[in-house]
Amino acid sequence: MIPARLGATRLPRKPLRLLGGVPLVVRVCERVRSLGLADRVVAATESEEVMAVLRAHGAEGVLTSPDHPSGTDRVAEVARRPEYAAHDIVVNVQGDEPFMRGDAMAGAIEMVRGRGFDLGTAAGRRGSDILADPNCVKVVRADDGRALYFSRAPIPHLRDAEDAATRDSLVLQHMGIYAARREALATWVSLPPHPLEIVEKLEQLRALAAGLAMGVAIVDAPSWGEVNTEDDLVRANAHWEQLTAGTAA
Repeated sequence: MIPARLGATRLPRKPLRLLGGVPLVVRVCERVRSLGLADRVVAATESEEVMAVLRAHGAEGVLTSPDHPSGTDRVAEVARRPEYAAHDIVVNVQGDEPFMRGDAMAGAIEMVRGRGFDLGTAAGRRGSDILADPNCVKVVRADDGRALYFSRAPIPHLRDAEDAATRDSLVLQHMGIYAARREALATWVSLPPHPLEIVEKLEQLRALAAGLAMGVAIVDAPSWGEVNTEDDLVRANAHWEQLTAGTAA
């Protein structure tokens, strides 16, 4: 499921902004379908306008309440509907991840289905260049793969300069994907927004604070990244042109 809220603030009307001449939400649906890892691909939105665009491009969409505090809450509303009850694992791919990696999606699912975590996600190895960017969400994890914390702040923090190489080897950029067992998803959204979630604006902190175990699959590099700002959209279109030029060649 792909949550696609029209009322984004950093990039107004985000789901309908064009990537390669096609609305972003449609590009994300196309990308997830192409990975071949999901039985169904469904966009969840509060907007009739987004629904119309999905229908026009042959994508499946569901209209949801406009009052959800997070994309996960929106996804959970759809997952509760009878027509989706047969699916034991729900995968949430953020609506601004048009270049989601297949190994990241497969890894998030494996954390739940194969490793037994309540929830699964993915992260890519990065260097210290992302630490100062609050739009790049960082994660630190335990030895067994369980997420310890997510933050927009620089984590892990470097105290002593001589440890810079060790710190750099631990920098992980979170990717916009979650896999969840039905019962874990229901528990997650039954909780009130947590203060950590509110201050960081990171919905996954609600789950961690409540004790849900979230496994983090590591891939060699993150996906291209989320489209959060006007500059991101410009870069995404440039990247799209490079990809399509390579395909044509």
